Amino acid sequence: MSETLRGIGRARLASFVQKETCEFVAAHPRSQAAAAGAQGFYAGVPMHWMLDWPSPFPLAVAEARGARLQTIDGDALNDFCLGDTGSMFGHSPEPVLRALERQVARGFTYMLPTADAYAVGQLLQERFGLPHWQVATTASDANRFALRVARAVTRRPRILVIHGCYHGAVDETYVGLYDGVARNRPGLIGQVIDQTAHTRVVEFNDLPALEAALADETVAVVLAEPVMTNCCMVLPDPGYHTALREMTRRTGTLLLIDETHTISSGWGGYTRRHHLDPDMFVLGKPIAGGTPASVWGFTDAVATRWDAIRATKEPGHSGLGTTLSANALSMALMRATLEQVMTESAYAHMEQQANRLADGLARSILAHALPWHVVRVGARVEFICAPGPLRNGTAATAAHCGEIEAAVHLGLVNRGCLIAPFHNMMLVCPATESVQIDQLVHAFGEVLNDLAG
Repeated sequence: MSETLRGIGRARLASFVQKETCEFVAAHPRSQAAAAGAQGFYAGVPMHWMLDWPSPFPLAVAEARGARLQTIDGDALNDFCLGDTGSMFGHSPEPVLRALERQVARGFTYMLPTADAYAVGQLLQERFGLPHWQVATTASDANRFALRVARAVTRRPRILVIHGCYHGAVDETYVGLYDGVARNRPGLIGQVIDQTAHTRVVEFNDLPALEAALADETVAVVLAEPVMTNCCMVLPDPGYHTALREMTRRTGTLLLIDETHTISSGWGGYTRRHHLDPDMFVLGKPIAGGTPASVWGFTDAVATRWDAIRATKEPGHSGLGTTLSANALSMALMRATLEQVMTESAYAHMEQQANRLADGLARSILAHALPWHVVRVGARVEFICAPGPLRNGTAATAAHCGEIEAAVHLGLVNRGCLIAPFHNMMLVCPATESVQIDQLVHAFGEVLNDLAG
């Protein structure tokens, strides 16, 4: 075994982790006691992902506002995780709080539309360009419903995804390439169906493979992130999206763009900023100020074909929609978010601060002569413990280095900065201040100095 790992000495790494772990435990006795005494929830947390933080136990949160989070131990953290995009526009924005206060006295859910809902429909048209919209509770749900409609209107059985993609908890997308062969992702629990029978998978940026996979015209829809975001971030090659759109049109395949993470790109998301032209569109997480809601949109052509199916299908369950989808509370919060929070001025601030963050991280990496790099997609920034740029999911998987990433995350928390636990993602929100950016850059530099000397 090499004595170094991605430019870091293993002995120095082990010593750093031991020291930082002791500091974390000493600083958070209340969180530790709460975790030790947790009862009722499986594994002690209400959602098992809450155990994925690279710390001995999860921090228990007391409150969060704007870009800051406070634990029950009393320490304040600069929050660059922001609920892994769910609170990408900050915790409890004032317009969302006002909408919440107004709606609380009016009821939460009716299974009927509201004035807010009708306003949201128009806002979605104006913001994202597609004429027809539906509301779901999570991006996972929105993707499921969009895939079902895509198969129905094309009368084709298959979908195509990108290796290393993430589209929520949609079973059909848990297919990957392993030694060039498509198979179910091994981490999916309780899998009893071979998803490769109806899901094809290709590498990001691999246009010949994409063309071959679409050639027999049995693929209903390509479901794609415009930038790969849930592994190490991978940017599209020049011309990739133009070719993707041309190939899907030529083969009669629909194109579904999932912007749940890349909404960080700017007002209207990556789709508007880079002039993409999808048939379908999904957005979840931050669309209602951090409360559960998502949307999915589609073109006139898709709507016309769906109309024909609805006019002739047998009565009964369509498999689309859930009882609490488009409830009155979520529509009020979504309206406030779209009108007053996800504004062009907010994005301009986020872009400026994220650029400041990316530059600062890159300077620190260069100063320590590490073979790492930094990627930014609008307000979303990531450091990657490998040379770049990366081109596909296989390279992104290989670029991960769990030992170093966990150490850096822990070191940053101990220095007052929280980043996303699953990878090295950092988000900048409208409330993020320059001093917070500088504190994160300084903390990152201190961690690298301890690790690399």
